Amino acid sequence: MVNKDQVKGVAKQAKGSVKEAVGKVTGNSKTEVSGKADKVEGKVQKTVGDAKEKVKKAL
Repeated sequence: MVNKDQVKGVAKQAKGSVKEAVGKVTGNSKTEVSGKADKVEGKVQKTVGDAKEKVKKAL
């Protein structure tokens, strides 16, 4: 089963990828860095969701 942290994390990673690509194409380093930060934040959020699922399954 998938929880909301996993879904939000994956969505944030996708948003970050798009922002990073737009930043690269437009030469806007601020947007590119913001996209990278969103990707990292999304990975962390998904990892938290994965951990919650493991705990839930263990109980």
